[in-house]
Amino acid sequence: MRVVGGIARGRKLAPPAIGGARPTSALVRGAIFNVLGFENVEGRRIIDLYAGVGSLGVEGISRGAHWVDFVEKDPKQCAVIRANLKSTGLAGRSRVYCMTAERALEVLEGPYNLVLMDPPYKMKDLSSVLTVIGETKMLEADGMVVVGHSKHSDLSDTYGSLLRFDSRRYGDSMVEFYQGTKIV
Repeated sequence: MRVVGGIARGRKLAPPAIGGARPTSALVRGAIFNVLGFENVEGRRIIDLYAGVGSLGVEGISRGAHWVDFVEKDPKQCAVIRANLKSTGLAGRSRVYCMTAERALEVLEGPYNLVLMDPPYKMKDLSSVLTVIGETKMLEADGMVVVGHSKHSDLSDTYGSLLRFDSRRYGDSMVEFYQGTKIV
């Protein structure tokens, strides 16, 4: 597995430390950042929920994000994220939080410009997490949320102030794009 674009393009990323983990593929990562465009990543503050090995957040830093907070509940995976940040030379623009996404939404201070999340496919209901993001100050008023999930689970068009503006399918994977519509 390698970084797809930006200053760390081509650098290797360590594989998951736990069995059954499914890192976001290079094809899907590239597609996500192509849809987002440079202007929605460059200089932005990002949170990578359910970070796994950190491939989405690393891709964001590599492509010019100012800062990325990685959130992953498994300590072994947190160690892999730290190793990937070190090996790509991107550790200075990030922090790794070893906690659940739900806990992170309670304790971390927003707002973020971009929320990236690609939780385990066995996690069927993402509505509570998306609702918290859409109804709190975790996301900038016009911020974006990108959600990877199984094609077998359905997401709503809206969650609080979040409105889905795009949806893509890549094999068994779906990627949904939401935009904040809060009036400040």
